Amino acid sequence: MDLFDRPLEHHPLVLFAAVLVVQGIGAYLGHVLGKRANVFAGSERDLNTILGATMTLLALIIGFTFAMALNRYDQRKDLEVAEATAISAEIARVDLLPTLASSQARELLSRYLQQRILFYQVDGPAQLEQIRAQTEQLRAALWSTITRVVSSARDPVTALAVSGMNNVLDSETQADAAWRFHIPVAVWLLMLLIAFAGNLLLGLSEKRKHAAILLILPVVVSIPFYLIADIDSPRGGPIRVVPVNLTHIMSPSR
Repeated sequence: MDLFDRPLEHHPLVLFAAVLVVQGIGAYLGHVLGKRANVFAGSERDLNTILGATMTLLALIIGFTFAMALNRYDQRKDLEVAEATAISAEIARVDLLPTLASSQARELLSRYLQQRILFYQVDGPAQLEQIRAQTEQLRAALWSTITRVVSSARDPVTALAVSGMNNVLDSETQADAAWRFHIPVAVWLLMLLIAFAGNLLLGLSEKRKHAAILLILPVVVSIPFYLIADIDSPRGGPIRVVPVNLTHIMSPSR
């Protein structure tokens, strides 16, 4: 998959490396400036106070951002359950339709379900576009099959099938929307700016010649950046919403 197919924050490992480098640059610049210019000579206590406040602010923002990403992840899982429930219910309801319409609707629902499972599994943008196109065609065919029955028979049984199909299509729309919403870029930039400032201040306050300790903070701070990006990006890392409930409909014995 091409790196430029998606924004940087949807590539957790690349984001981890980029954040690590930016923080390392900040720590190095601070260390160099602190040794050469000696700007903060005699004010180490004030500098440490500012550093502590900066890192506290960064920790708070990282915590809130992690909670935001986790809520979106939970929402995607809940919507996968809702989508599976709607499809499963509609598969049962189409059995109430006339034989020909029932057979057509069941076959279309099976193909539609396969596309929805693929939606959760594939990574490539080109594959996703193809899946969305095929899903849209199946949506139209399913709705057309149901409405043909409605035009010839307006009874409670048909209304039940129409309502179920509407739930199926609505659940897909909601699930797709949840996969499109992500943490705003401005939040990422704010966290990166504060992390850079914190490392710059740490570099200014560290007076040792080699200052290998300056490598610790960039690594520690980069880890939550990676974790947040992984959770927030449904297709960018190992933490994903697996369509276990949709797959169970395909193979109930599992």
